[in-house]
Amino acid sequence: MTETGEREVRRVLGVFAHPDDPEFFCGGTFARWAAEGADITFLIATSGDKGSSDPEMTGARLAEIREQEERNAAAVLGVREVIFLRYPDGELTPSLELRRDITRIIRLKRPDTVVTLDPTTFWFGTRAVNHPDHRAIGEATLDAVYPAARDRLNFIELERDEGLAPHKVKQLYITGTNSPTHRIDVTDYVETKIASLREHKSQIADMEAMAERIRRNKDPESPDEYPRYVDSFRVITFDR
Repeated sequence: MTETGEREVRRVLGVFAHPDDPEFFCGGTFARWAAEGADITFLIATSGDKGSSDPEMTGARLAEIREQEERNAAAVLGVREVIFLRYPDGELTPSLELRRDITRIIRLKRPDTVVTLDPTTFWFGTRAVNHPDHRAIGEATLDAVYPAARDRLNFIELERDEGLAPHKVKQLYITGTNSPTHRIDVTDYVETKIASLREHKSQIADMEAMAERIRRNKDPESPDEYPRYVDSFRVITFDR
């Protein structure tokens, strides 16, 4: 597995299903890239309007809360903008409509790097089943990166009516994968990740337990006295 090192300042678009996905899956990487000067935008497909067990909570109110929590969390990481598509939580599918919406933002923001979730991950070992929204956003994003954003005759109305020219993404970083190819050292940013997750007050009942879980999740190859933390990705570099 390749260790990624220092890279040039880039434009990054993170495409995820829910508020808190960017922070949980790879918040350390976003914090590192932002510190290195990257211009990062998050595109969030839903507003997480189903994520509450409170019988007094409504979907509309929860969406407002979670959108603000995500803006706050993104700011902690150094992310400059968060865009919400406001699809219904729990009902995401890799539809042509969703692919078009993602393609629109890719052409608008023109990122060098797109980060999204692995659509092929149905479970994580024996401990968890992957959320269907995670799989859906991953599939739709891969299809938007290639070929929809690249080829002008895909969603021709985006160029014709909105002036959004085709754009070729250079690299795709796929997180939440069971088959990673690259690791990024985020040791210096693990506390920033934890701080960003603390903004998701509606979702995390025990903040200290969350922080301890993340601190325990160190690289197993690193010694206890010098813990090291990494984010893992499958990276696709497009051949021009």
